[in-house]
Amino acid sequence: MIHLLKTKTGRLRILAILEGISLLILVFIAVPVKYWLGNPSFVKLMGPVHGSLFLLFLFNTLSVGVEQQWKFRETTWKVILACFIPFGTFYIDYKILSKL
Repeated sequence: MIHLLKTKTGRLRILAILEGISLLILVFIAVPVKYWLGNPSFVKLMGPVHGSLFLLFLFNTLSVGVEQQWKFRETTWKVILACFIPFGTFYIDYKILSKL
């Protein structure tokens, strides 16, 4: 996993995984705790974390796309679209980012 930190594409892959994990925590842990136990504090904590990771993934996708000269119609739009689809970052990491 350390080798991923050495390249921008590797860091984008790490962000994709972290963004997906934060969504899993938000949807399957924080939201049930909020509604079943009446405690919204975990949602208040994880919401901004997930939002920040989402924005970091989006901006880094654009940055890597420009730097690596990805063709927008072939690669960049798919990676951007993935962050708008729940858990799409896991899929896009497996299908596209791991092969770059």
